[in-house]
Amino acid sequence: MPPVTDEILRRARERLVAAREEAERRLAARATDLSGVAAARGDATADDEHDPEGATLSGEWSRLAGLSAAARRELADIHAALARVDGGTYGVCEVCGQPIAEGRLEARPTATRCVRCAQP
Repeated sequence: MPPVTDEILRRARERLVAAREEAERRLAARATDLSGVAAARGDATADDEHDPEGATLSGEWSRLAGLSAAARRELADIHAALARVDGGTYGVCEVCGQPIAEGRLEARPTATRCVRCAQP
């Protein structure tokens, strides 16, 4: 398998920067949504157990918190991939040291393992 070319690195950086911007937008939107739910929970009675809206608000809070955590993990993966691009290790499998296939990098720009090493 050929090594990662400058063109692959250029396209990867573009995809990663776009993905970072999108993840940052989602994270900001979830923060706004969480603020709204927090305000609604604060306005509601403190007795969630008997408040018909309590379960709904708690469920929404949980859902939004999960989406926020996923966006933060995605951002961390993107930042790590950009560091690999800058450090010259992008597209190299962290397990076997072989190049990661270009198609895999296009589909999953944050990939750290080749297809073979990513198999369970």
